[in-house]
Amino acid sequence: MHILVSLIAYIVDRAIGEFSFITHPVVWMGRYISWFENRFYKDELLAGVWLWVSLVFIVGVLSCSIEYLLGNSWLGILIQGVIASSAIASKMLYESVKDIIKNPNHIKYLVSRDTKDLTPSDINKASIETYAENLSDGVIAPLFYLLLFGLCGAFVYKAINTLDSMVGYRNDKYERFGKFSAKADDIANFIPSRITALLILLLNFKLEKLPQSIKQGSKHESPNAGYPISAMGLTLNVKLGGDTSYFGKIKHKPTFGEGREEITTDDIHKALGMQKWLDVILIFILSIILLYTLHHR
Repeated sequence: MHILVSLIAYIVDRAIGEFSFITHPVVWMGRYISWFENRFYKDELLAGVWLWVSLVFIVGVLSCSIEYLLGNSWLGILIQGVIASSAIASKMLYESVKDIIKNPNHIKYLVSRDTKDLTPSDINKASIETYAENLSDGVIAPLFYLLLFGLCGAFVYKAINTLDSMVGYRNDKYERFGKFSAKADDIANFIPSRITALLILLLNFKLEKLPQSIKQGSKHESPNAGYPISAMGLTLNVKLGGDTSYFGKIKHKPTFGEGREEITTDDIHKALGMQKWLDVILIFILSIILLYTLHHR
């Protein structure tokens, strides 16, 4: 009953969001990564592989055990759905990006780029890029793996994604140590990122721009991030991407989308405006699949 668990999880996340009274599973994953890195870090690929294998194994065993113990009773499915909601970050992502409109300096909490000298337009652009990319990483991807593989699939994905976000950088410290984590995340997000781009275009009645989105998205350094970002840029008629400063160095990046280079808070509002329609279409699709499955049991 992964479908029902997925439906419950998405609704719970949209209605409640993060549970403030417990430590989020991703925080525990982050603590383990930091502990492993402090104790076993070596500037070599094998050390990073052991980090990846150990965390994925731990998370996989724990989440699969919980799923098995809860079983397929109605109460067990409900509890699984509530637990699985912590793997989805739809409400938190929406509120975090919306917060940037009133508190532009909070952009430093959302992005890895240098934020000290960003113009208002740069901050708005970074917000929209973050929203587009994290619709894939934080919403569609965990929901995709939850639907296919249940609680275990959702949390193993979160482990893979957390590893990439903490050690998957191409710099002197993590080039070798984080390489395996980065590649694994690329593989895990291959399908979800493209589904996300398709949904963005579909929700905005811009499916005719799909070939352009694919062409632009393929130019991104990441094999996945460019697709939802280009779809968002094409939808809003703005140019995203471009040269960006990371750790004091300018990284030359292609542009995604088309239209204005000056990006305003109105563009953030427009990007966030698709959330309610995304909710409708995801809940509708999951409900239809659930009803079809129940009818043919």
